Amino acid sequence: MQSTPFHPLRLSLIACCLLSVSCAAAAGTAVRLEVKGAIGPATRDYVLNGIEHARETGAELVILEMDTPGGLDSAMRDIIKGILGSSVPVVTYVSPSGSRAASAGTYILYASHVAAMAPATNLGAATPVQIGGGAPSLPIPGDEQDPDSDQTADADDEEASEDDSPELSGTAMERKTVHDAAAYIRGLAELRGRNAEWAERAVREAVSLTAEAALEENVIDVVAVDVPELLAAIDGMSVKLGNETVEISSDSLMVEIYEPDWRTRFLMVITDPNIAYLLMLAGAYGLLLEGYNPGAFVPGIVGAICLLLALFAFQFLPVNYAGLALIALGVALMVAEAFAPSFGVLGLGGIVAFVFGSVILMDTDVPGFAISRLLIGTVAAVGGTLLLAMMLFLIRSHRQPVVSGTESMLGETAEALETFTTTGTVFVQGERWNATTTRPVAKGQAVQITDINGLVLKVEPRGGQA
Repeated sequence: MQSTPFHPLRLSLIACCLLSVSCAAAAGTAVRLEVKGAIGPATRDYVLNGIEHARETGAELVILEMDTPGGLDSAMRDIIKGILGSSVPVVTYVSPSGSRAASAGTYILYASHVAAMAPATNLGAATPVQIGGGAPSLPIPGDEQDPDSDQTADADDEEASEDDSPELSGTAMERKTVHDAAAYIRGLAELRGRNAEWAERAVREAVSLTAEAALEENVIDVVAVDVPELLAAIDGMSVKLGNETVEISSDSLMVEIYEPDWRTRFLMVITDPNIAYLLMLAGAYGLLLEGYNPGAFVPGIVGAICLLLALFAFQFLPVNYAGLALIALGVALMVAEAFAPSFGVLGLGGIVAFVFGSVILMDTDVPGFAISRLLIGTVAAVGGTLLLAMMLFLIRSHRQPVVSGTESMLGETAEALETFTTTGTVFVQGERWNATTTRPVAKGQAVQITDINGLVLKVEPRGGQA
């Protein structure tokens, strides 16, 4: 059997394929993370997992594409620690156009090895927001705990009390919070060789900058329209990884988009304050419905699951437990109204407690971590409507005549079974009853029931007949 020789064209095609595969393998990859919205526990897990994934797969670069109004201090600090300890250069890129890196996003941008922005984006407004009346603890990168830190803080407070600048007005705790945040972002700026003075202004005065102005002020390193332009712009840039200085080689990198795993997606959903709030309500009402209808099982099972999920979400969120207690009191009062009608007093008090508890439930003003006022109003309106409907039903039931029991015979017409002047027997509703009268009654005469005393009816001749 004669073999068919390879055609030169086939040989060239095979060679091209092998060459392209080898080039792709040698090109390396850049792991791209997308952070959109408020920075919270789910965002923290996603970013840290993405950085770890880049390290394990031998990626050359991590691109953190960001558009955020800010977020929780604890999540922000964990992300920054992950960036500072990363063995892979992290490029934070505020994109697409129209995006922002406000508040916590500014700190993350300063902490990154390379800070980049797309045109028509902005950063800044990094003044810390109080949570629960306490100041967040923001350690300066690379600094150890100073045993004299309390004295230093007190000295700063004395200097601040003599300063008339508006950013230092307020309580001593607020001033300490601002000083702490300013020192933190200044430490990040000095670590990366960026504009530390403007960073402090972003904290103390809540100033902001556009992408072009940030590049001129040495706040960021690059302005790029898209990721390919970004990779081309940072190619050959030197960055510091730990104690070493490395050169970024990004011109031929292949970009891999890192998707969050199922746990992170699940956490993103339930840690949304509005979702956690609805889960709590569903849990409470599900258990109540199970109490009304024992043995139904479905409301109780669904309610228990929703309530446990809500409690799981609340441990990641800045929850005000006074607000949670007010919500529980409100639900209890509305339930009490159903069992012990008080003409709306208990129900109205329950709605008021429920609304106030809902408003203060999230103990923070951080964007993205507050319950929608529209949602609170809708739930309160539904509760008020149900309360009003229940009150109208009770009033209507109270006004309707009694249709069961002995009281239903009041005003009914009975037939005398014998002639009597004081006591005798009558027939009503298919039954024989003893009866008394104040006027003589003849056998077969129709009488009207005027009162009931135990098992004895009080009757009077109908129409005044004797």
